[in-house]
Amino acid sequence: MTTGTGRPLRADARRNRDKILSAAVRVFAEEGLDAHLERIAKEAGVGSGTLYRNFPTREALIEAVYRNEVAHLCDAAPALLARKSPDEALRTWTRLYLDYVTAKYGMIDALRAIAATGSNPFGHSREMIQAAITSLMDACMAAGAIRTDIQPSDIGAALEGIALTSAGAEHRQQAERLLDLTLDGLRIRP
Repeated sequence: MTTGTGRPLRADARRNRDKILSAAVRVFAEEGLDAHLERIAKEAGVGSGTLYRNFPTREALIEAVYRNEVAHLCDAAPALLARKSPDEALRTWTRLYLDYVTAKYGMIDALRAIAATGSNPFGHSREMIQAAITSLMDACMAAGAIRTDIQPSDIGAALEGIALTSAGAEHRQQAERLLDLTLDGLRIRP
């Protein structure tokens, strides 16, 4: 991670930036567009000046939060595969996907407004997420844990559908049941 001048961030500056992004995810998920940046700074344990030095506008913060959440979600796939069996890694990752969607849901209007200005906060997020799903499914197929006639794009569409119908903390239990049904449908039957 670098500063606007191309220099790497100092360790303390990186920690402050990460704390701001983590707090912003929580606050945006709770309050959506009505979230006050001062509350985000307070939740992060930094001053307003630190927040604005890192993110000069609300839009810059929202876009950074979104990109950071996509990166965390996609980076989780190889880490999970290193620690868990492929089918457990896939199951765990789908729960992380729900967390990601819940955070995105609180910011969706702001992300649309940013996109309307010509900026593209979504960038390559769809491709990154699809690559993570593909790596998880490839590992599951290689282990003989799931069927081979299902495409990663099918699972991506199923996850998006579950997210659209069950986004938000109040629907979490339903979303997890739908994920279990979807994952159960992937299993190889004797």
